[in-house]
Amino acid sequence: MWIILGLIAVVATLINIYMYIAGRDYKLAMAIGLSFTAFTLCSEYSLVAQWVKAEDWAALSDVVSGMESVLWLLTIASILLNISPIFLERLKNDAH
Repeated sequence: MWIILGLIAVVATLINIYMYIAGRDYKLAMAIGLSFTAFTLCSEYSLVAQWVKAEDWAALSDVVSGMESVLWLLTIASILLNISPIFLERLKNDAH
């Protein structure tokens, strides 16, 4: 499930950037991108909780340590990419 949610977040982020470049209203796509990033994180957390309930320590030790860094990196990238049109718009307005 987290893969599907993550892919939707990536597509929404790309639409957000495209909408900004095209000069159209990008705010809904930005909200969707950030929302699906949050849903992806919640889904990943639920998966880890299932492993804890099942006492699947091998899965936890193999996956969680590596996924922590990846999730941090991708979440930060998602936030920066999704809010970048706001900053670019402000820079453009300040230049005028």
